[in-house]
Amino acid sequence: MKFDTKVVHSTLHNRSIKSKSTPIYQTSAFTFSSLEELEGFYEGKSPYLYSRSGNPNTDELGEIVAALEGAPAGVAAASGLGAILAGILAVTESGDHIIAAEDIYGGTYQLLNEELKTFGITTSFVDFSIPEEIEKSITPQTKLLYSESITNPFLRVENMDAMVSIAKKHKLVTMIDNTFATPYLMTPYSKGVDIVAHSATKYIGGHSDVTAGVTVGSEEVIAKARTKVINLGFNLSPHEAWLTVRGCKTLSLRMKQQCENAAELAEALLGYDGIKKVYYPKDAAEKGSGAIVTIELSEQNDIHRFFTGLSWVKIVPTLAGVETTVSYPQGTSHRALSQEAREKIGVNQQVVRISVGIEDSGDIIQAFKDAVDSSRL
Repeated sequence: MKFDTKVVHSTLHNRSIKSKSTPIYQTSAFTFSSLEELEGFYEGKSPYLYSRSGNPNTDELGEIVAALEGAPAGVAAASGLGAILAGILAVTESGDHIIAAEDIYGGTYQLLNEELKTFGITTSFVDFSIPEEIEKSITPQTKLLYSESITNPFLRVENMDAMVSIAKKHKLVTMIDNTFATPYLMTPYSKGVDIVAHSATKYIGGHSDVTAGVTVGSEEVIAKARTKVINLGFNLSPHEAWLTVRGCKTLSLRMKQQCENAAELAEALLGYDGIKKVYYPKDAAEKGSGAIVTIELSEQNDIHRFFTGLSWVKIVPTLAGVETTVSYPQGTSHRALSQEAREKIGVNQQVVRISVGIEDSGDIIQAFKDAVDSSRL
């Protein structure tokens, strides 16, 4: 099936009741008629025991995203960071070293730079736009190369072919966060990337009403990732999994409109008086370049006036709902980075990340022009 069909019809295949949509299995546990049947779970004859270790709704979400990515298996987690952590811990252990792109999402940077140290796993952050920098950072302890298909917030499109080539040369594992691109635009697994993660909170769910994550990859890697999700307790609830699956069915429709609107907004703001820079990829993928536009206001524009002048556009610390919203990387997504680290990648007090929605493109463009105009000193 083509993507637009697959995204609607990928569904849980082991349901015994043939309902049109998967019911919500809102239960903490599953029942057994005998000790023999209970033992059958541990022998692999029955799929469900306790919802922390598996539930039809969470399984459906993992299956759907894996199918869209062209991967054999997937596992859902309670958040995007949970999915990323599950993938990382599936392939690394104490003493291992990770090389990550320096311009990734601030929450992931914090996870890699601080939290993983407690697991004995260290990370080096380098400029992935220069493949030689990656190779120079490889040590005998290096196990994983980590980046994002389209980076947050400056929208650099990762050269996954170069990344995979380096990894194969040095026998390393590769992992990509595909949240901004989604499988609608890019499928990193098909390019040879070993593990692909999503904050399904964003475009997979699409309606700003769930917090969820999904990791996909080979059966072997996802089995290990699933064990981490279970044993560390960051499983996703059945209801949130169900909502995410429901949202996912309109991924193609939403992304098509949002990518078109984002491209129009980027074009309209390029060179507009008061805007110093516009960040938006060019020809990132065949179907578009994503639904995020990042801008840097000029020094002659007041950032506080800009945000208060946005009229109907909401200020939020996240992205990817059907409504156009804005966030402030320095104050939210990249707040945990040191000033030096923020300056190195270009996050400053004038940078604004725009998540473009499905509204009329003319209304979106006018809202931002008005906000820029109102912010001039």
